[in-house]
Amino acid sequence: MVHPASKTQEPVLPAPVTPSPRAWVVIAAACAGQFLVVLDVSVVNVALPSMRADLRLSPTGLQWVLNAYSIAFAGFMLLGGRAADMFGRKLMFLVGLSLFTAASVAGGLAQEGWQLLVARGVQGLGAAVLAPATLTIITAAVPPGPARTRAIATWAAVGAAGGAAGGLVGGVLTDLLSWRWVLLINVPVGVLVLVAAAVWLTESRTGGSRRLDLPGAVLATGGLAAVAYGIVQTEEAGWGEAVTLLPLLCGLGLLGAFVAVEARAKAPLMPLKVFRSRAVSAANVAMLVTGSASFAMWFFMTVYAQNVLGYTPLEAGLALIPSSVSVIVGSKLAPPLMARGGARAVAVLGALIAATGFGWQSTMGAHGEYLTAIAGPGVLMMAGIGLVATPLASLATSGAAPDDAGLVSGLINTSRTMGGALGLAILSTVAASRSGGATDPQSLTAGYALAFRTGTGVLLAAAVLMLLWLPRPAADRA
Repeated sequence: MVHPASKTQEPVLPAPVTPSPRAWVVIAAACAGQFLVVLDVSVVNVALPSMRADLRLSPTGLQWVLNAYSIAFAGFMLLGGRAADMFGRKLMFLVGLSLFTAASVAGGLAQEGWQLLVARGVQGLGAAVLAPATLTIITAAVPPGPARTRAIATWAAVGAAGGAAGGLVGGVLTDLLSWRWVLLINVPVGVLVLVAAAVWLTESRTGGSRRLDLPGAVLATGGLAAVAYGIVQTEEAGWGEAVTLLPLLCGLGLLGAFVAVEARAKAPLMPLKVFRSRAVSAANVAMLVTGSASFAMWFFMTVYAQNVLGYTPLEAGLALIPSSVSVIVGSKLAPPLMARGGARAVAVLGALIAATGFGWQSTMGAHGEYLTAIAGPGVLMMAGIGLVATPLASLATSGAAPDDAGLVSGLINTSRTMGGALGLAILSTVAASRSGGATDPQSLTAGYALAFRTGTGVLLAAAVLMLLWLPRPAADRA
């Protein structure tokens, strides 16, 4: 009789904490930081032609405007998560956001191509320090229970919206101002968030050793960066060339050495014990797999709208607004659904809805109508992804010990980012294999359609994986 009574009381206890002004400002500041770092993964896409003309970038240099950010972001994420645990979440949030904002200034004012590339790399480093702290700050500010689940849902929605808004924000700024404002827009937002964070955030750390595992940091960062480099090389060289295989093999070797070092280190960067939690290990694998499809969706929808349907960059961004809204709605619907059916059921449902949208999108034609070729399937795809993200982030963070909160936050972000890079590279190769290098609308559409069919299969596999591996509602804290 005691157990049911305690269960009815638990949702009531944290309720006064969530609407407090301080808690909302903390959540808003952390979410604003997450929005900025995810936005900059995609916001420069539509500005690339203007950057190339202004700075005289080569095609390879243009590609590295994207790659420099994503590789630094993914490669340093684990180090950023551990640093947040050891040196303080607020401190690392401020350091990461300051570095990100300063690099945005440098990139926006760049006069040479190499200056822009260096700035983008430093932006990625700042994002890697900042991103893990955002989720940890939220989980530290809100007690466990429904209130925390809603806060995590807000974080997931804002992060997803950052990726979704990239095309629209980039198109508006490039068309109305210049490509430089794609980067400079981060400055006023970053300064405002810095001020709010300095005033309202409170410091928290694990209180343990303040020594970083430098060998582990070097191996993890080098391994992830090498794997990411190899992945992005497939877009030009393919999977069988030495320029792709060599960094991939070196990266895998470095990651293998990292696991061996961590198993023996006294203060490891990533204690392997975190993977003993079924929730942590399963949620990260599921995030990597679903991220591989969701990141690619935005790319292919944007190029389909512009290269096939003839939309301008601004029109393409506007066309994806319903999809951007639906990912937020999906993320906010997740908490009440999780309270009824459990995190696993909601994650599986989201993957199935997203797979339905991907399957619908794969029927696209070269003369598609907006409602049936972009809006309808886009809403289904992104609503499903929104439903997936919140339960996976909640499971991963709830399954970790308090001392490893920053690490696990960095790990879930790393899984999503690396999944996105891998998925985009693979699906781009799939699309290119079908189009055969042709650039007419029919050939391009056939390639994009095959990429979406492949994404459908990936999401169905993710649904099966989550159904079998994610903990059941009674074991969500396993």
